[in-house]
Amino acid sequence: MARIYKRFSSHPTPNARKLDLEKPTVRDSIELNGNGRPLGLWNPVSFHPPPPEPFPNWNIHTTLPLPYRPFRHGPYHITMGLRTMKWDEWIELDNHYLKFHADKARRIKERGSKCCKTAPEAFDGAVELLQELCIYLPQRYPSLYHKTPDGMDNLVTGETFNISERPLVEDPMQMAARMVQDDLAIMFEKPDGQYYLLAGSILLAGFWRLEDKWRMPLSEIHTTGDVPGFKQKLEKGMMNFFRRVQPNGPVLRNNYFIQVDDNLAWSDSIGPEDDDNIGWNTAAKNKAIENHWFRSERQSLRRLPRSGGVVFTIRTYFHPIIEIAQQPYVPARLASAIRSWGDDVARYKGRERYQDVLLEFLDARHQEQLRAGLDVSKEDDDRSYPY
Repeated sequence: MARIYKRFSSHPTPNARKLDLEKPTVRDSIELNGNGRPLGLWNPVSFHPPPPEPFPNWNIHTTLPLPYRPFRHGPYHITMGLRTMKWDEWIELDNHYLKFHADKARRIKERGSKCCKTAPEAFDGAVELLQELCIYLPQRYPSLYHKTPDGMDNLVTGETFNISERPLVEDPMQMAARMVQDDLAIMFEKPDGQYYLLAGSILLAGFWRLEDKWRMPLSEIHTTGDVPGFKQKLEKGMMNFFRRVQPNGPVLRNNYFIQVDDNLAWSDSIGPEDDDNIGWNTAAKNKAIENHWFRSERQSLRRLPRSGGVVFTIRTYFHPIIEIAQQPYVPARLASAIRSWGDDVARYKGRERYQDVLLEFLDARHQEQLRAGLDVSKEDDDRSYPY
């Protein structure tokens, strides 16, 4: 059987449209294992995720954010931290949806292509993502989205998403951004074996800008961001994962940061968003505990079956430290995690700017919980990672 491949280069190939990659291509099941696939080429496969169950009793006003607390007692280990994703859980929406939606709309109006863009050679992959969202969201959140022949309608905001018309009314990643609370990015493999950021809507990232990472390969994205231990502990495993991940093998990971301002979209404590020199060195030191926020990302990664792009969904959960410190076990566990960071991780996460005030507060809250009768020996019975 002849194989049909899509090759990614710096520009779309002349015959890319002939492949009609916006229509499903039926392939045999062998293609799912990826054996023998040349670098920079993807053989479209016919894979359809199982339909998700409707989210039980989901309500745009009352469904609370999931309580991700993805930190452990020390010592701290640098790992990718991947775990299997259930298809029902691809996109998480909750009663922060309207705030996120409004923040994104404002950011799109103010910053436009600085935050949302699609390279020409990635257009088919971005449209594939739109198609996946227009299938998944009405099934998972039927009180919010309704499927239509050309896309879907938002039953709350009144928006209509037509993903069939050409040209689209806006950049496909910008349209996708309006559908979910997540930031979105799609990486595509080129003949050098590296995965490049060629499509993204990065509107609420807090600490990084799409324009800084645009068209960069995965390794350079991490090295220019000074990600601790990337070369020594992460790069090889990450590249192997991207090479091997298949459409039927989605995964999740979580991370967390401390932020010393309450701006979800951009942490202005590290400097103005359009400055060339941003970093923790600009942040005020040891601000009052009321200015300390817990920022956690829940990321999903999945391979799109037709285009071969690897999609990141990056959902941010953003809560005052004072709020999460009321939960049993959290103050002691978070304090232990922060103290266990190595010097490189501590620099990356800006610990020197907030550790005195934050750790004193967390220690005091832990003592209060102990005096109230908290039995720390039951922590592993009462919770499990990443909650």
